[in-house]
Amino acid sequence: MTTTPERTATDLVTVTIDGVSVDVPKDTLVIRAAEQVGVQIPRFCDHPLLAPVGACRQCLVDVPDAGNGRALPKPQASCTLPVADGMVVNTQLTSGVADKAQQGVMELLLINHPLDCPVCDKGGECPLQNQAMSNGRGDSRFEGVKRTFPKPIHLSPQVLLDRERCIVCQRCTRFAEEVAGDPFISLVERGARQQIGIAEDAPFLSYFAGNTIQICPVGALTSEAYRFRSRPFDLVSSPGVAEHDACGAAIRVDHRRGKVMRRLSGDDPEVNEEWISDKDRFAFRYLTATDRLPYPQVRGDDGVLHPASWPEAFAVAARGLATARAAGGVGVLTGGRLTFEDAYAYSVFARVALGTNDVDFRARPHSDEETGFLGAHVAASGPVAGRRGVTYGDLEGARTVVLVGLEPEDEAGTIFLRLRKASRKGTTVLSVAPYLTRGADKVRALLVPTAPGEEGAVLRGLADRAEELAGSALGDQDVVLVGERLATSPGALTAAAELAAATGARLAWVPRRAGDRGAVEAGCLPTLLPGGRPVADASARVDAAAAWGVGSLPETPGRDAAAIAAAAAAGELAGLVVGGVDPDDTTDPATTRAALAAASFVVSLELRASEVTEHADVVLPIAPVTDKAGSFVTWEGRVRPFDAVFTVPGSLPDLRVLAGIAEELGTPLGFRTVDEARDQIEALGTWDGERPAAPVPAPAAPPAAHPASGGVVLALSTWRQLLDGGSLQDGDDALTQTRRPAVARLGQTAYDALGAPAEVTLHGDRGTLTLPVEVVRTMVDGVVWVPARSVGRGLLADLAGPGARLRVTAGGAL
Repeated sequence: MTTTPERTATDLVTVTIDGVSVDVPKDTLVIRAAEQVGVQIPRFCDHPLLAPVGACRQCLVDVPDAGNGRALPKPQASCTLPVADGMVVNTQLTSGVADKAQQGVMELLLINHPLDCPVCDKGGECPLQNQAMSNGRGDSRFEGVKRTFPKPIHLSPQVLLDRERCIVCQRCTRFAEEVAGDPFISLVERGARQQIGIAEDAPFLSYFAGNTIQICPVGALTSEAYRFRSRPFDLVSSPGVAEHDACGAAIRVDHRRGKVMRRLSGDDPEVNEEWISDKDRFAFRYLTATDRLPYPQVRGDDGVLHPASWPEAFAVAARGLATARAAGGVGVLTGGRLTFEDAYAYSVFARVALGTNDVDFRARPHSDEETGFLGAHVAASGPVAGRRGVTYGDLEGARTVVLVGLEPEDEAGTIFLRLRKASRKGTTVLSVAPYLTRGADKVRALLVPTAPGEEGAVLRGLADRAEELAGSALGDQDVVLVGERLATSPGALTAAAELAAATGARLAWVPRRAGDRGAVEAGCLPTLLPGGRPVADASARVDAAAAWGVGSLPETPGRDAAAIAAAAAAGELAGLVVGGVDPDDTTDPATTRAALAAASFVVSLELRASEVTEHADVVLPIAPVTDKAGSFVTWEGRVRPFDAVFTVPGSLPDLRVLAGIAEELGTPLGFRTVDEARDQIEALGTWDGERPAAPVPAPAAPPAAHPASGGVVLALSTWRQLLDGGSLQDGDDALTQTRRPAVARLGQTAYDALGAPAEVTLHGDRGTLTLPVEVVRTMVDGVVWVPARSVGRGLLADLAGPGARLRVTAGGAL
């Protein structure tokens, strides 16, 4: 990343504001310079993360000297006026001219604005309300009838507009166009009739639409989820961290009487600035879902789950796991929704209490190559290594960013917004993908056409092609971002690491779920201990055993998640401990379901009733993120701690539950609380031993096509869209309606070969699926894209395993 040279005196100008002299960088806006001397100029349209527009005129100031000895002839908008050396500015505090101008603007804004503050959702936190008191007249001279409109107008199922409240500040339209790249809303009409509008057939379906509600300075934009639900002054606000992806976005949780009422974006310039995705904002209703588990349950002799106390549940779980361990062993599947501390508890529990390395968080397609890659990645950066990896600032300052196996708009919203910001400043984005997605187009990405499975070969040739594609060779100012999906392409992760090593570009792994990076750090992998230490390394086992207070640890590398499920289904493993895993997320859903049915003893740690709890012998309800403290480790390797919002007796975090079972087994973990777990993690320290190189698999031959009786055979490309069929999005109907429809995307050649159908049926080894067709001009020949776990005509589970080839026929299924 390039470094910024120290600012010199020639970069500064001197400006006097209300008699106070201050040196600021040249081209600083007057409104920002005033903030540096403690003067607050009223404003509505101004926002530090949006381009200045001067729409509302509320920030007018008097400029008796523009820096050239001449006064500007009339009050000026301070949000668009850059400072000049020697400039003199008088604000409303010292100038009657400025004060009168601001009062006049406020009077005009209030002519048609309804005085409905008692029922307006913005009442109590409204800039217009506040500034009408501080910078407006004490009475109104308007005696006519205020303008009214039918209301509300649904800009989207989630975002509602009350037009008579709008002051046309354009914050919402500027955000949509500049930040999100979704200009679905714009100003329509002219003059006094000017208002915010949408096209009849193009609702405001943006993944980031909720941000416009938060930055609206009046109550014009409201959300279906919060409208008329509460008053701002009745709410208690707690800081938090978004739990839906690996970005670590700062959020504000507003709650009342033990219930979350809304979530807003936090202000964190180093991470998400002031923006979050709609998923982070609105997907919290699952916390109070009716199927949330209220108490522990134990399966009786009658085969039915019965309520139990915590001590009883711990004791039954311990007895059952001890028996299963003796009968063949126990596997641990943790999923990726865990906090760092909870993931660490599973890692310790597997090794200390169960004596096994059969533990894996990857309830998704994965590979042995990925395991070695992750071990090296954690060793190079992260909290245990004590070194920060690639950061959001690096993305913003990069010359070139290469995306491989990653679609940021769907899989990492905060990264997408930073890449869009960077691209507008000149950063080149290369997308190694089957087609140019909508999100990639919004970051002005250049497509490197790549069929599924060919990513490794393309990456090996990218160093030579980079100058041709991006205008410059890859170097230390560049970043390579690889997604978790790259694990399904043989040799691709190794090729990405080699590309970074050969060019000096910085490499970062971006998982989809919030707990994935922390799970790697915590050692929830069958071949790695916490901190990326290999299980096979004797010194690493000795260090971990000493920290955990045991004599020795199992030295045989364990099974990965897919092998654990297969072994349980085959009767080779007698027990399973499952923490937040959905069978439909796994590599082979059918095998996972068979494993749950075949295992002699299953312990489920879950928030809500699920397929796993239906098979479990002991069900242990765990605390959601609002009821416990913890931390997430972001894709950067940044630790994002948070405190509990609510104190709920009996709502226990995973680590406390596992500690209780371990104590019943006679193998205490050494911690019961988050702070105690953090102390133990810190005691492990860093480790600098040799790490085995990641295995490089031989190129895999494409799977045989299904027997064809017409149609064409295409390679399957898929990933999960931001809003999909995930259970953490349950409960918000308006958010559900903003999901993008499930379609099958084809290139023109395949579309023509099928006879230009409106629908196609995809035939895989796990069934068939009929979807509408969308033709994509940039799609690589021979590829069809289908969303994973999406919602269209029912739940879309994967049609086949990674890299499969599907037979595609025109029309509906026969």
